[in-house]
Amino acid sequence: MYWRPVVIHPVILDAVLAAAVGDEPALIAELRSAFFASANYHTASLAAATLPEGWSAAANRLHSLAASFGALSLIKVASEALRTPENESAMVRKVKHTISAFEL
Repeated sequence: MYWRPVVIHPVILDAVLAAAVGDEPALIAELRSAFFASANYHTASLAAATLPEGWSAAANRLHSLAASFGALSLIKVASEALRTPENESAMVRKVKHTISAFEL
C-alpha cells in the first residue's frame, strides 16, 4: 500500500489538520498560520526573483510546502511556476490567488 495525498479543499483545511494532529485547536491554528506565513513568504520571494535560480528556488520551496500540506491546487500552480520564466507577474498573481482560496 502506498500513501496518496489528500485533496484539500480550502474550506476543510482545518479538518485535514485536525485529522493529522487530533483535537488540538491551538496546534491546528499554529499549523494553519505557519502554512500561510510560509506560502506568503515564498510567494514574495517568487515575485522578487530577478534570476532564474531565485525563481526556481522559490517555486520549489512553494511546491514542497504545498506537498507537505497536501494542497494539490497549490502543488499544481507551483509546478507550473517551475516551467515559467522568472519575473512573470501573471504567474505570481495566479499563485497569490491560489493561496487566498485557502483562507477563510
